[in-house]
Amino acid sequence: MQKQSIFGRIAQLAKANINSILDQAEDPEKMLDQMLRDYTNNIAEAESAIAQTIGNLRLMQQDRDEDTRNAADWGNKALAASSRADQERTNGDDARAAKYDSLAKVAIQRQMQAESEVRSSAPTIASQEQVVEKLKSGLEQMKNKRQQLIAKRDELVARAKAAEAQNQVHDAIKSIDIMDPSSEVSRFEEKIRREEARVLGASELAASSLDSQFEELEDLGEELEVEARLAALKQGKNPGALGEGAAEIEGSIYHGA
Repeated sequence: MQKQSIFGRIAQLAKANINSILDQAEDPEKMLDQMLRDYTNNIAEAESAIAQTIGNLRLMQQDRDEDTRNAADWGNKALAASSRADQERTNGDDARAAKYDSLAKVAIQRQMQAESEVRSSAPTIASQEQVVEKLKSGLEQMKNKRQQLIAKRDELVARAKAAEAQNQVHDAIKSIDIMDPSSEVSRFEEKIRREEARVLGASELAASSLDSQFEELEDLGEELEVEARLAALKQGKNPGALGEGAAEIEGSIYHGA
């Protein structure tokens, strides 16, 4: 069950499509950070389980190697006992020969038992060796995916910071547009122009009033001259000789004004 769980975790994480997961994430950076933590934790768990599996395999291999050595040792002992039995039989000592033959049989039985242990453990060891290789391969894929996650996270963080900087620049540009000092200058300029126009109008109005006053004085002088000449005529004087007198009368009127 534990091995199946390890296989399932490795298969799920090793075959995960990072881009597809990121497309569904609301916050890719946070999603990547969480995935990275999950990957790291699962890799640590997988490494621990794989290490235990490898350890169990090594123990079985050691037992197989020991059984192989025992089979060889018992074979040598059987051969030695059989040879000694033959020697004793040659020497005419059948009893001792039978004894050594019996020892050779015991050694052969132990040899056969050890060889049986080696044969029975072979399929299990072969299966465990395949399991370990698959687990190692899956673990390597997990580590590669983790590196891809780290690279993707770093890329996204850099892009996010660049986008944030661009947004700050855009916001600054917008604030500059809103608070554009040229608009205030234009408003002040327009106000000054209106004031200048008012002063110009007042000046023109004042000049027009002064001209009209001078025109009124000229009209008054002419009327006075007419009156003076009329008075001279009544007195029997030459009206042309009254110019100086009219001028004096006109001058007195100006001074009085």
